[in-house]
Amino acid sequence: MGEDLEKVLVTEEEIKTRLVELGTQIDADYAGRDLLLVGVLKGAVMVMADLARALHSPVSMDWMAVSSYGAGTTSSGVVRILKDLETDIKDRDVLIVEDVIDSGLTLSWLVGNLRSRGPKSVEICTMIRKPLAFDVDLDVKYIGFDLPNEFIVGYGLDYAEKYRNLPFIGTLAPHVYEK
Repeated sequence: MGEDLEKVLVTEEEIKTRLVELGTQIDADYAGRDLLLVGVLKGAVMVMADLARALHSPVSMDWMAVSSYGAGTTSSGVVRILKDLETDIKDRDVLIVEDVIDSGLTLSWLVGNLRSRGPKSVEICTMIRKPLAFDVDLDVKYIGFDLPNEFIVGYGLDYAEKYRNLPFIGTLAPHVYEK
């Protein structure tokens, strides 16, 4: 994918190391509790799978798909549920697993939606946070990496459904999305 990428921001090894650290912290925080991981499709597939393998406590998993992007590079601001949970989360500890938090608007909506269903707790784990892009006050308990507000791809992150399969996170060259 050579000319499509400008630079690598987070290597495959750095991702693996950070996931082990996050797994250790989550195991300690949820010891003896019934934790449900809720992955946000499609981007969180890689993070969810690798995080679940880094955990030593038994967990359940479910998936949601929400959309506010379409094929563009910025949020449309309108959130739609494309796939809802199959699990009843009432009285459950829920950990939302995300690939990236940009503005936080979609995730803020999702947290509110899940909290309205009566869980014991709702927390957030994200591989990437872009603090300079935040438009809302959002408490993120587990953060893989803080990155600048650049257009990134890889490790589940896509542009027009491409580049998710890269084992690292890098910046996309502007000529790809400025067409």
